[in-house]
Amino acid sequence: MCLRFVYLLITRASSWLRLSRHEETWKTAEILILRHQLTVLQRRQPRRPDLDWADRALLATLLAVIPKVRRHGLRLLVTPDTILRWHRDIIRRRWAARSIRGKTGRPATRRNIRALVLRLARENPGWGYRRIHGELLGLGAKIAASTVWEILKKAGIDPTPRRARPTWPQFLRSQAEAILACDFFTADLLDGTQAYVLAVIEHATRRIRILRVTLHPTGEWTAQQARNLIMDLGEQAHQIKFMIRDRGSNYTAAFDAVLADAGIRTVLCNVQTPRMNAIAERWIGGCRHELLDRILIWNQDHLRRILRQYETHHNQHRPHRSLDSAAPLKPLPEPVDLEQYRVRRRTRVGHLINEYRLIALRGRGFRHSQARLDTKYITALLGHSRTSFTDDVYVTVFPEVAKAAAEAAAAVVPRTHRRSQ
Repeated sequence: MCLRFVYLLITRASSWLRLSRHEETWKTAEILILRHQLTVLQRRQPRRPDLDWADRALLATLLAVIPKVRRHGLRLLVTPDTILRWHRDIIRRRWAARSIRGKTGRPATRRNIRALVLRLARENPGWGYRRIHGELLGLGAKIAASTVWEILKKAGIDPTPRRARPTWPQFLRSQAEAILACDFFTADLLDGTQAYVLAVIEHATRRIRILRVTLHPTGEWTAQQARNLIMDLGEQAHQIKFMIRDRGSNYTAAFDAVLADAGIRTVLCNVQTPRMNAIAERWIGGCRHELLDRILIWNQDHLRRILRQYETHHNQHRPHRSLDSAAPLKPLPEPVDLEQYRVRRRTRVGHLINEYRLIALRGRGFRHSQARLDTKYITALLGHSRTSFTDDVYVTVFPEVAKAAAEAAAAVVPRTHRRSQ
């Protein structure tokens, strides 16, 4: 772009020298402007002529020579005011470039001070930029409070102390131990009737409790299920403070009274707002997708049986994202070497749900009818270098150990003597 402007300036300067014999200089500038406009129009452009930076600079320079009276009479591609604006922009950029060359403006912040600001913010989450600024002044660092604010903002750290306050997800997770949620869902039987199921889920552990199944969920029946729930919770009932439920007619004042006697407050959802009870609704959706939509239910007994199996599967085996892929009643095991085990499948609910577990291979690991020991643990305990050596020792020594243990047990147990004939 700069080379193009230099080329245009040289060609127009040579034309100026040829036309400089005229007395009026502004006429020469008019002729140069018209010639340059013809050059711009001769370019192949699909739409209206597009002036680049070099064209604008040249036209603005030449138009500054022409008197104001003659400017409005020219046939230009743009208005005179636009060209004058271009000229002012060129002047502004020139002076801005000159000011940048000098050592003007605020000096840059030193790297050690920037690192110290970020360190104080990281080690003290409750401090705002004002508190950090005061600490820096106490250390003898000369820095403005606004500079501390800019450093924290550029690093993606909130300059205000609100970052130390818990967010809504953190608050809900901290209170999840005291929250239960219940909801009804229906299942269609083969005789055309609908069975109602009352389920309760714990927010913290995601443990599900399927209370009962009935065809007529009356208020007395629902209140009785609340009593059964309190009995099932046992000592855990003292930790529960809230029960989330909808505004269905199946829940009566007796249901809330039973929970209130146990110190549990009932929290009602808004009308047609399932997201207020999202955890319970999510479990019901999963139960329908994984179980109820894939099987024909004969009667209530059949429904109770498959729901019990699904409840066991959900609480003891099914992974949950909120629990880091652990089950509600079964934490994740320690990492194992799959080469020493084989995976066995176990089916539930008529082969609809599969569960998998590890079975130790024969000849690998300590395995007998009474106990299963970890080969790696025994190898480390005995100081062996290889697990194969530990296996050989186990196979050799265990019969003797078992015989000695049997003799010791027989010595403790009193023997009965036959009566003499």
